[in-house]
Amino acid sequence: MNSTPDSTEVTLQGTQDNGTPANAEDIAEVIEQFEQYRERLLSETITAAQRAKLSKKTAMAQIEPELAKIDDALSNLRQQQAQL
Repeated sequence: MNSTPDSTEVTLQGTQDNGTPANAEDIAEVIEQFEQYRERLLSETITAAQRAKLSKKTAMAQIEPELAKIDDALSNLRQQQAQL
């Protein structure tokens, strides 16, 4: 499947690639990207599972670790956003 957006790891550290602090706009953009990625991952996984005639439960178990990472990153980003 797809990987998570690379810019989030930098934003989670509190700075952008150029060393300047992340601002609210940057964080909001990364949150949006992660939310879109999460929805796309769910949608594509469910579609693939249906085509392969797998149960939704089996398919969801396969992506649960990735969803947990995304949810954790979103939580961290939202906390950073609230602090700004």
